[in-house]
Formats: sequence, structure tokens, C-alpha cells
Amino acid sequence: MNNRRFARTAGWLALPCLVAAGLLAWYVTREPATPFPQEPAAATFEPALVSRGEYVARLSDCVACHSLPGKAPFAGGLEMATPLGAIHATNITPDKTTGIGAYSLADFDRAVRQGVAPGGRRLYPAMPYPSYVKLSDDDVRALYAFFMQGVQPANQANIPSDIPWPLNMRWPIALWNGVFAPTATYVAKADQDALWNRGAYIVQGPGHCGSCHTPRGLAFNEKALDESGAPYLAGALLDGWYAPSLRQDPNTGLGRWSEAQIVQFLKTGRNAHAVVYGSMTEAFNNSTQFMRDDDLAAIARYLKALPGDPQRDGTPWQYQAVTARQDVPGAHTYATRCASCHGLDGKGQPEWMPPLAGATSALAKESASAINITLNGSQRVVTAGVPDAYRMPAFREQLSDQQIAEVLSYVRGTWGNNGGAVDAKAVGKLRGQTDPASSSPIILQMR
Repeated sequence: MNNRRFARTAGWLALPCLVAAGLLAWYVTREPATPFPQEPAAATFEPALVSRGEYVARLSDCVACHSLPGKAPFAGGLEMATPLGAIHATNITPDKTTGIGAYSLADFDRAVRQGVAPGGRRLYPAMPYPSYVKLSDDDVRALYAFFMQGVQPANQANIPSDIPWPLNMRWPIALWNGVFAPTATYVAKADQDALWNRGAYIVQGPGHCGSCHTPRGLAFNEKALDESGAPYLAGALLDGWYAPSLRQDPNTGLGRWSEAQIVQFLKTGRNAHAVVYGSMTEAFNNSTQFMRDDDLAAIARYLKALPGDPQRDGTPWQYQAVTARQDVPGAHTYATRCASCHGLDGKGQPEWMPPLAGATSALAKESASAINITLNGSQRVVTAGVPDAYRMPAFREQLSDQQIAEVLSYVRGTWGNNGGAVDAKAVGKLRGQTDPASSSPIILQMR
């Protein structure tokens, strides 16, 4: 009797479990919807559409992750570190064997905006599809035309990821997407003007600025994907660099920058406040300087509309003159190693040698950027095809961890800077995890 009752109970329990398992299997293997028909693309595209797609690719900085110096553009291979292991960017040239040449427009759309490759293979969210989902249908169509007709095919096999089993199983990404990835294209805000909306579209969508500048949660998700969330573009640590706030924070963000200065920075790589360095150098060299002036103005308008957080950022920075002292740890190193470019007064030589007085890296509590660029120097900034004559040198061979910690503590505690002291152990950790920046600029021609 008890056995029959147990069997009957188990049967009733098994039914909902099977249904749940079936629904889960359907959910993680289904192909997302796309507005494009599943049919082969036309053999040729109008030149104007290909040209537009090239510009969208510049806005999206596709070349950054999918290319390597000395290799064919968009042939993949770039290694990207993740908390689970290394993955490599894939070949997105129109080669039909190793690239995306066999993709239909619908296939391309699913990969770019939903992170699902043909056959239902889930892409790791290192591919910023949570941002690219906001791309308009017209921009996706143009981007596809460019990759199919404006890029040379390259027969280069993709490199498998180094993520071990079972962490390399991709079906759980579908669940991650369901929780953290939006599914709709950008919708213009009726209470904002056209310039603001264009800026929001670029920053949130193709520009995917939040991928670096928005802090991440425990599931490695961006804590906010647009201006409705306070963490959006509020600054984040990524790959040994601190991507600063792009909000109106007066110390660690853009609060002291005018719209014109934001445009100047994105167009020329420098302004009175800063010079591009770290990960932003590549974004400038291959993306922002190619943007139209009206789009740069739109970006500036949108960013200037994002409020800062006074509670987080504290009292706005003000310059404080300091009498030269050699008895303060780090002061002598600064005077002999740094002052010739950045000035004994910390004001630099704008717009060529950036000021350290009031610099974000000297005001942010996170010291990674200050340590990284002191250890490893900076890449060349290339404007209109001409490499910059000035470059931050690497000091990893000239200065010890303690000396770097002392000089950075001096910089971060002088001229009104209040970023805080730097510990020699933090310098040693980044020394072991990073490499000197190449003196050769990484500039990639897309076609």
C-alpha cells in the first residue's frame, strides 16, 4: 500500500518536473525573434549603405576587440580576460569558413543584438550585446552590408576559450540574459530634444560606454543600462584601469568639463583637463575621432545631463598652491622624474602635458589608473593619422614599488588632491598583472 502511494506521489511530482525541464530546455535553446527574414543576403549592397555601415562600425568600435595589430582587420584573436578564464574575439570577416560570410541578415542581427550565433550558440557577454540591442534596425542592416561587402575575407580560425568545464557551458547565459539583458531597441524620450536623444542612443547603444564606465554586480552585470539608474556611467574598475565617472561629478567625473571640452577630448584626444590614456587611447585612436561633429555634440549634451552624486564625490576640488618640500616622501621623485612635464605646480602644460592637479586619477579613491600608467606608460595618441610627439614613459624599470607608491601618494595628496595614499603592495600586484604599453600606436584601417 505504501509502495503504491509512494509511486503515485512520485508520478505526480515527476510531471511538473518534466514540464519545468522542458520549458527550461526550450528557453535556453530557442532562437530570439528578429525583424529580418531568414534568407540569404543580396549579392551586392548600395555603396551608400556600406558607407553608413562603416560609420556605425566606427561608432561601435568593432575593430577594437575583433582585430590584432599586424593581422587582417576583424579577423579576431584578441585575448580577453574574464573572471572565469580567457576568451578570444572571433573572426567577423565575410570568410564563409572561419568568419560570418554564411550569416544571413537575421543571423547577424541575433548575434549582434541578442548574443546568439547560428545554431543557438550563446555568446559570452564580453560581446556587448546588452548595449548593441539598442541599435536601430536600419543601423543593423547597414552594419551587415559593411561587414559583407566592405571588409576583406580572412581565413583565420577562431581560438577556443580557456574557460574550463563546467563553467564553459553556454546555456546558462540564456538565464543571465533573461535577468540582465534588455531586449528592445532604443526608444526616443518624448520629453527630450533630438540632440539629447541622439547622444543617448550613441552612448547607450553603439558606443557601449557603460561596458567600461558602469560598475558591475555580483553576476558581472552592469548595474544600470541607462540614465534611469544612478550607477550608470558612475565609474568602474576594469582590466587594471579605473574608467572614471562620465556623470556630472566635479571630482571624479565631468562636472568641471564644458560640452565643448567633451567634444574636444573625443575629437582630438585632449583638452585642458586630460589626455586620453589607458584603454581610452584605443577607443580614441579607432573610434571617437572618426565620429561626426554633430554626433560628438550629441554625446556631450547627453553626458552633461547626467547628474553627479555629491555624497559620493564630496566637496568640489579646488587648487591649493604648495611650497616645494623635499622632506615629504615622494616629493624628490616627483621633482626629478615628473615635474619637467607636469610642472612643479602640478598644472602640466595643457593641452599637451596633462595637469595632475585636479586629475581624476588623483581624486578617485581607486588608484589603479595612476599605478598602471606610472608602471607601464601610455600608447601613442594618433590624431588624423599623425602620432603624438609626447608619451608618458614607463617607470617599472626605473622605480621600485615603494618609490612609485610614494610619488603617487604625493601626487594624490598635493594641490588639493585627496585621492588618498597608495600602498606598495598594490603597485606590486599590478606590476605582476600588467605589461608596458607599446610605443607603436595601434591604428587599424577598416578597409
